Parts: sequence; C-alpha cells; structure tokens
Amino acid sequence: MKLLECPVIGKRPISEFDYMGEIRIPPLAADEKTWSEYVFNRKGAPCSLKEAWYHRPTGRWYVVVRNTLTDEIEAHVDISEVQYELPA
Repeated sequence: MKLLECPVIGKRPISEFDYMGEIRIPPLAADEKTWSEYVFNRKGAPCSLKEAWYHRPTGRWYVVVRNTLTDEIEAHVDISEVQYELPA
C-alpha cells in the first residue's frame, strides 16, 4: 500500500486522498498565446510542485510541495499563499 506523509495528519494511505493537480496561478490579463501556454504546457520533468490534495475522511484540503520523483512531501503550504484575486 502506498502511503502519503502528510505534514498535518501524518502518514495515511494514498487511497484516502484525491489528487487535484498542480497549483498554478492563471495569467488573468493575458493574450491568447500566453493562455495557450498556460493551459497546454506543463512541467514534465521530475521536480518539486505545489499540489492540491483532498483528504476524503476529514473533508480537508491540503496544499503541499511534493517531489514528483521521490513522492516525498517537502513542505505544507498555507492556503493563503496560493489564493489570488479575480478581476472585477
């Protein structure tokens, strides 16, 4: 069984989590070329990514920095650090 070492709730089976993807702030005031780069081009090489994970048993969201090569959780990120304002 694969385990995810969550910095907040400890080591849990990964089957308890839903992976919601990489956290990326969209380029809100951008031209079509910039938008297409944002939508279609992602990092493919192993690296450290900010990712959103949802823990179903507790109903909590977590943002973590995960090394995609080793699956090691390097840091827990406060949700306020990844929020952004939508234009009015």
